Amino acid sequence: MKENKKVSHINTLELIIAENLDERQAKLIELALRATENAHAPYSNFRVGAAVILADGQTFWANNQENICYPAGICAERVLLTYTHANFPHQKPLVIAIAAKKADNTGLATVTPCGLCRQTISEYEMKFGSQIEVLMLRADGSVLKAQGIDQLLPNKLENLNG
Repeated sequence: MKENKKVSHINTLELIIAENLDERQAKLIELALRATENAHAPYSNFRVGAAVILADGQTFWANNQENICYPAGICAERVLLTYTHANFPHQKPLVIAIAAKKADNTGLATVTPCGLCRQTISEYEMKFGSQIEVLMLRADGSVLKAQGIDQLLPNKLENLNG
């Protein structure tokens, strides 16, 4: 009888303090934060913004859009990625930044992509054959950086092969 093997996979995200962001990262975080202002979040008041830079250098931003018929709303990341792919289908996304503001308007909220958004990012990584850097603004102004969605989907099947 074969013995079972234990598989472990540890991902470490990079923590970047605000003043150490490079120019591109800082611009995307700023755009994501600005995008929160126009979020349609009348039910949760939790406003999320996302910004992306495409391979050709274009940048876009979007925000969450809630709907009283839950779960018909859509997250900022999916609004952004589906818009850019619908309009620029041959431009791969290189970096996506995500920012959120607390429902009570007292400041920033730490946010990571939800499961649906993580899967959506994974789909675009598979389509274009390259990782998408994910920048997540934290409540203290620092940024968590994932080199690709695998760092946020640690048990993805490709990670367990070999």
